[in-house]
Amino acid sequence: MDPHLLRTFTTVARLRSFSAAGAELGYTQSAVSQHVAALEADLGVRLLERRPVTPTVAGERLLAYAEPILLRLAAARADLARLRAPRPGPLRVGATALAVPAAVALAADEHATGLVLRVVSRADLVRRVATDELDLGVLDGFVAPSDPLPVVELGPTATTRHAEQPVVVALPRTHPLAARSGLRLADLAVARWIAAPDVAAPLPQLRAAAGVDGFPAATRYDGTDVAGLLAAVAAGHGLAVLPAGPVHDHPGLAGVALVTPRLVHRVELVRPAGGDRPIERIGA
Repeated sequence: MDPHLLRTFTTVARLRSFSAAGAELGYTQSAVSQHVAALEADLGVRLLERRPVTPTVAGERLLAYAEPILLRLAAARADLARLRAPRPGPLRVGATALAVPAAVALAADEHATGLVLRVVSRADLVRRVATDELDLGVLDGFVAPSDPLPVVELGPTATTRHAEQPVVVALPRTHPLAARSGLRLADLAVARWIAAPDVAAPLPQLRAAAGVDGFPAATRYDGTDVAGLLAAVAAGHGLAVLPAGPVHDHPGLAGVALVTPRLVHRVELVRPAGGDRPIERIGA
């Protein structure tokens, strides 16, 4: 299966347009059509409906394989490129929303050589490190004390634990539960929650940790602005599980300890294994 044809197919499927895919990839619309037709001929199935452009059942099945394959190929290319020579230019550091302070502190001594700091989603950070879009990633997440953060394996990357702190249930100071000394997560399954997957503990993870259904999303919060999420909780739009530090620092919030199950907020460094950028010194 030709990866060039696979890349064209996934781009058409994502954009739902042969012409838009050609513009993104630098091909003519005719060339895009030929690529898709060649892939369909190779596999012996129709992958895309043409009017409108949508994946067939077989196309949807292939997409589940294609995107991880292409990502691993990009990671392999980046890893081999790092062997040739160190990349010149400023240090490129990516951080998830709650890991930004750690990223700034870790990279502070690199100001003489330049620094580019990008705030990225949790789902995107490892991909960007593996494909050499970032030299160092600073990733946060919510896990049991003895568990590592779940990291997608994309070739030779290394993770290092950097910091850890307790988590709390964030709620307005006027909330009836604000005076509690501790809360069981399962007891909050019917409360109103804010779905903020790039900042707070994701709701599917809370359901799995509590072992019960529920945790309805009263509000959807898209983005990586921590201050905005804290304001939304303080205004009564829903609860969130967050690290204790930023919650206790907010005058309108109460942070009640989560006693069962026990979770912690962890920050880990993600970097290319054996990379030549000055990451070892920063992460020390």
